[in-house]
Amino acid sequence: MSNRTLSIDDRIYDYLCAVSINEPELLQQLRKETAKLEYSVMQISPEQGQFMSLLIKLMAATRAIEIGTFTGYSSICIASAMPENGKLICCDISPQWTDFATKYWGLAGLENKIDLFIQPAQQTLQMLLDDGAEESFDFIFIDADKQNYIMYYEMALQLLRKGGLIAVDNTLWSGAVADPENTEAGTRAIRRFNEMLKVDNRVSQSLLTIGDGLTLILKM
Repeated sequence: MSNRTLSIDDRIYDYLCAVSINEPELLQQLRKETAKLEYSVMQISPEQGQFMSLLIKLMAATRAIEIGTFTGYSSICIASAMPENGKLICCDISPQWTDFATKYWGLAGLENKIDLFIQPAQQTLQMLLDDGAEESFDFIFIDADKQNYIMYYEMALQLLRKGGLIAVDNTLWSGAVADPENTEAGTRAIRRFNEMLKVDNRVSQSLLTIGDGLTLILKM
């Protein structure tokens, strides 16, 4: 028994996957295809994708935003968990990566649930706010450039309904945030975000040790 989170070695991780992960064949294919890319480490893990799908189902979410789509793994996890009338807004700046996403959305039959905007996420979020979408989204996933996390968070909080959930990826940053000697720009940005969030009384939050660190934020 342990009264703190276990350190996950390969043996425990393999067991976790073996007894709890039910990854569809399509997502396995996408993960293998993404693994061949230079920036494949940006893809979320299968256990995180499955966990996010569960959150969507628990919330009965019908309106969601994803900031940072990459090759589409997380967007499929989100959109496939929503009902037929669900809508996911995807924000990314790379047609090269999102071409994989649109291909797999088609294979998954999710094209009608997902709208992709290839432009800086700030523009898409501001467009939604200008269109009167304030406090109308159930779930927002932030997984993009770390230096803009605080900006994305503030805009997401405006778009999120009360009782809605924001999930922020990479908040442990492979452990680098706990290393005071690591002063890399992305590390400093995530530290600033984590420190800001801890004292934000507009929300309730918890940082989970799933994947590369996943922070869940409930709007009060």
